[in-house]
Amino acid sequence: MNQPSNPSKRVAVIGAGPAGLMAAETLAAGGVQVDVYDAMPSSGRKFLLAGKGGMNITHSEPLPAFRSRYREREREIGRWLDGFDPQAVRDWIHGLGIDTFVGSSGRVFPLEMKAAPLLRAWLHRLREAGVRFHMRHRWLGWQDGRLRMATPDGEILLEADATVLALGGASWARLGSDGAWAPLLAERGVEVAPLVPSNCGFDVDWSTHFREKHAGAPLTTVALAWRGAGGALEKRQGQFVVTGSGIEGSLVYAVSALLRDQIAAAGSTTIWLDLLPDLDEARVLAEVAHPRGSRSMSSHLQGRLGIKGVKAGLLHECLSKEAYADPGRVARALKALPLVLMRPRPIDEAISSAGGVRFEALDGNSAMLRALPGVFVAGEMLDWEAPTGGYLLTACFGSGRAAGRDALAFLEPTR
Repeated sequence: MNQPSNPSKRVAVIGAGPAGLMAAETLAAGGVQVDVYDAMPSSGRKFLLAGKGGMNITHSEPLPAFRSRYREREREIGRWLDGFDPQAVRDWIHGLGIDTFVGSSGRVFPLEMKAAPLLRAWLHRLREAGVRFHMRHRWLGWQDGRLRMATPDGEILLEADATVLALGGASWARLGSDGAWAPLLAERGVEVAPLVPSNCGFDVDWSTHFREKHAGAPLTTVALAWRGAGGALEKRQGQFVVTGSGIEGSLVYAVSALLRDQIAAAGSTTIWLDLLPDLDEARVLAEVAHPRGSRSMSSHLQGRLGIKGVKAGLLHECLSKEAYADPGRVARALKALPLVLMRPRPIDEAISSAGGVRFEALDGNSAMLRALPGVFVAGEMLDWEAPTGGYLLTACFGSGRAAGRDALAFLEPTR
């Protein structure tokens, strides 16, 4: 095993997810002793879960478009990407002996589509570089300038020349990201924005009949319209799922940040579903208005437009009996069915979270906390968010690398 070139300098990395592991790799390459602590029994628990259905590692779209996915934090996260952009992520994975490929959507995956081989290779390389791992160690804050840890053998206090905090956000608490760090930092004068769900589903007040009949049904070949930041209608095609409590899925996640903020401001928000996005309004109206003889409206819609199952259920759920008997109103509903979203789903169900340590709490462009010199923050602990598609993971990698570099710079005058 390789030994650090300057073991007299020791950095504690708290959190063994992607950001923490990347910080550890950067620090070990800088020649200091690195100790990684995590409350879970093993490393990368959420990383492994994210890769269960196919490990989406990054995205292949041009860098300007990639950077724009981070919305109001594009400038800050752009600094992380300047040092570790999507192509650098792919090169780094290749260096672990894992091949990648670009899917039809532009998303990038490991060849085997799984996270476990990548994580195993990464942990092996870190151990070879001298990184030490301490599992089932839960960080409890500081005491007398030392790190306070709960371990299976009781509480201990640890010394470190610098600390990188990479404890994640507050989604999927059972995997370690429980947000318990927020009050520990707030009481030390660190500005922390409330943690809220991101890439999440939303509650809809379904009737009992609709919920029992259609919960779990996928809505494919639909489009979703919403009021954008300027009030204009925006539209996107895709798919999502009706749940017992509301809606969730990729199309919903893509606009969840905006919808969440609208609900926070107004108490609810409305979206509009286009159940027939491949047909224009005139064609839909012509089909609905076509003479139906003795057939019911439901049979007519199924025969003329293929409306059945959950799509038919949504029409019955959202239209009154009077409206359902009016061909013009039915046609308009098929192209713009209003759906009121009442609240985002709980943060623990979300794919990720927003909120956390404000960038204004950092020391300039550094990852170091202004209120706590020598303490650096990485990953989802910071107040940013991104859609699914590899953007979250790429930014976490870049953030961890930046925190590791900044910690080395902090130690350099005394190394």
